[in-house]
Amino acid sequence: MDAQPRLLWQPPVALQSSAQLSQYIHWLVTDERQGLTFPDYQALWQWSVEQPAAFWESLWQYFSIISYTPYDTVMSGQMPHTQWFEGSTLNYAEHVFRQYTDSRPAILFQSESQPLEEISWATLKKQVASLSAYLKSLGVQPGDCVAGFLPNIPEASVALFATMSIGAIWTSASPDFGVSSVVERFGQVAPKVLIAVTGYSYGGRFFDKTEEVVQLQAALPMLQQTILIPQSNNESLAIAQSVVWADTVSNEEAELAFTAVSFSHPLWVLYSSGTTGIPKAITHSHGGMLLEHLKYAHFHADIHPGERFFWFTTTGWMMWNFLHATLLAGATIVLYDGSPGFPNMGVLWQLAEQAKINHFGVSAAYVLACMKLEVKPNQYDLSALRAMGSTGSPLPPEGFDWIYQNVKTDLWLGSMSGGTDVCTAFVGGNPLLPVYEGEIQCRALGCAMSAFDEAGRPLLDEVGEMVITQPMPCMPIYFWNDPDFSKYHSSYFEMFPGIWRHGDWLKITLRNTLVILGRSDATLNRQGIRIGTSEIYRSVEKLAEIKDSLILHLEQTDGESWMPLFVTLKEGFELTTDLKKKINQQIRNDYSPRHVPDAIFLAPDIPYTISGKKLELPVKKILQGKPLETAVNIGSVINPDSLTFFQDFNRVENK
Repeated sequence: MDAQPRLLWQPPVALQSSAQLSQYIHWLVTDERQGLTFPDYQALWQWSVEQPAAFWESLWQYFSIISYTPYDTVMSGQMPHTQWFEGSTLNYAEHVFRQYTDSRPAILFQSESQPLEEISWATLKKQVASLSAYLKSLGVQPGDCVAGFLPNIPEASVALFATMSIGAIWTSASPDFGVSSVVERFGQVAPKVLIAVTGYSYGGRFFDKTEEVVQLQAALPMLQQTILIPQSNNESLAIAQSVVWADTVSNEEAELAFTAVSFSHPLWVLYSSGTTGIPKAITHSHGGMLLEHLKYAHFHADIHPGERFFWFTTTGWMMWNFLHATLLAGATIVLYDGSPGFPNMGVLWQLAEQAKINHFGVSAAYVLACMKLEVKPNQYDLSALRAMGSTGSPLPPEGFDWIYQNVKTDLWLGSMSGGTDVCTAFVGGNPLLPVYEGEIQCRALGCAMSAFDEAGRPLLDEVGEMVITQPMPCMPIYFWNDPDFSKYHSSYFEMFPGIWRHGDWLKITLRNTLVILGRSDATLNRQGIRIGTSEIYRSVEKLAEIKDSLILHLEQTDGESWMPLFVTLKEGFELTTDLKKKINQQIRNDYSPRHVPDAIFLAPDIPYTISGKKLELPVKKILQGKPLETAVNIGSVINPDSLTFFQDFNRVENK
């Protein structure tokens, strides 16, 4: 029987009355087209997943979607080939600019080297219009790709909306990623235009990226133009086939226009972690993302016009896209570029005070880091702060407790989980429900989530595979370069045909709250960034000393995680301190600091299946203490003796 955890927060009556979700429920009940009644949120959720066509059409009506042509049907076909609102034509960016106002800024921005500044809607609109016109002048058309090699700066926001407005496809990567990692991503989508910084600052250091931009140009043959955003440390540029950002956003005559595209027209490309090869290029639709983001920003994040929404993120994480989606609800978005720990761990809390942030979002790893360093956010004036969000990995009960003890006692904490696959949260916040220690408040509207056992039977109050049993418009329309949907099917529908299996361990409690217990596959997750094991292997195994390698990510019961790397060496080499440093530097150069393991160990052999796949998940289970016979099918292992080392390692390392 499920023991009820500690109650940490109850929504005040005033919040329940004013919540965007309450307004939607009132509309459903009073609108003559709907004529519905719901005694509680669970009943509303049940309707939304049992009658998906009616639910998603209600959102179309409630949010007054601007469409240039009518839709014929709301939905048709089975998951994963469901078609939505066929016949309609719209533009995501047009719905963002419906929120244009002179009464509040569109963006607040701060970096390590730059104090807080405001960017007005007028400035944003003017720059988006100018860049849109410039992209069109290059021949960029609907369906072409524009790529950003950019930090979390206002120029990236302008580039995103300019690309959207003309029906082109946006894709981005953070400049702390190495060239190999970026080429693996951008190389798949063949961008016509690259928008890049020449350097960035992090942790008080400046990193010149001029040479990396030149390498990207050489590796992306479809590029027609590179737009450079110079940084203060390297204003003198000598990069061929490029223009400077200022020249593309200075067209005073440009008028902002929106190209109407079909509901299923691609909006942006995000990337999977690359566990089994190069990252999959996950493509989302204009209409699907628009409806989903309107739903989540209004009903689950409860954002009201004029509120200030912050999430600490890079352009390489889907939360950057989600952050910009809150403009749809009339938010002012707050951007921060730099390290969350420089000059100290108080920098983001100080930003919350100065920017009067209402919604403050970070990764669970950041919360745990603050807890470990005994940061005291309540020393700052957080009177404007009413909601806090956490995602990236499960937030443990200790994290919940720390927030209520050290941030605010009357704070609404929304732990959420979803991911790159859908660029939203499947589960998360709810302004009408209580917050219990260590638990996510609810399944989001329209998300038919269950926990399944191995036989595909639903579980309640037991841990199972997280699955989605009904289609959602935010599910990918396709993976790039996957014409027969084989990669798409194997990613989500291989375990349970016709059912989306997400790859997380999930428990749905008797109260319909949720607990996520980490990944059920071998994906690595560092500070909210999903990292593919193959990325590590491609980097490490470049080194002459390395014969083979195995990387794992182990979630701990205290919410921390540990990422060990096991290597085998070629004859004549030893795993010295210098070689460990060399391995770490190689990974850092090729990818990012987040890819660097916590520890490196010498193993006599790396276990493989008969079909040649490394036994990542079975070894992870062994290191988590599971018996060998339940962790792996020995008959499928080509070198079963190799597992003895990991059994012994587990016993030694976890005394």
